Amino acid sequence: VLIDVPRSDLAEELAQSETKIQVLQDTLQQVLDRREEERQSRQLLQLYLEALKTEDSILSKVAEAEAAPKKEMDVVDTGTSSTDTSATKALSNQVLAALKEKPAPELCLDSQDLELVLKEDAAALASALGWDKQKAGALQEACEQELSKRLKQVQTLHSLRSTSKGKKTLP
Repeated sequence: VLIDVPRSDLAEELAQSETKIQVLQDTLQQVLDRREEERQSRQLLQLYLEALKTEDSILSKVAEAEAAPKKEMDVVDTGTSSTDTSATKALSNQVLAALKEKPAPELCLDSQDLELVLKEDAAALASALGWDKQKAGALQEACEQELSKRLKQVQTLHSLRSTSKGKKTLP
């Protein structure tokens, strides 16, 4: 409230000069700004800690799934190709978990995993993830775009390096 009061009115009320009132109001504004920054920092830290807990729980579930003994199952030939099982063989459980649980999995996979996702048949990938073929195809397309973007970045970096090597340094 003291910050919003006109300087002349506050100076008159406190029997102080307007310059002292200006210093007072500036100081009060700085205190309020610092408190707001601290509040925002605390909120950001809390969000970060919650994200870490969520990520840890996902990773522990994946680790438990990988450590759990796997039951042998008989495979019955239903007349379809064996590509349905190829997705689970080529893609690790960790990659499959990331594909299922992350809102933009193409951003959290490394380039090799992106390539593996792209090599998979869309039907096999859909089966491994429990999705429909259209959703799996959209995921593959997003992975392809991300991989393409990364490759362009690498090419640009190489181009910049070769350009900078060609230039002589100035004395």
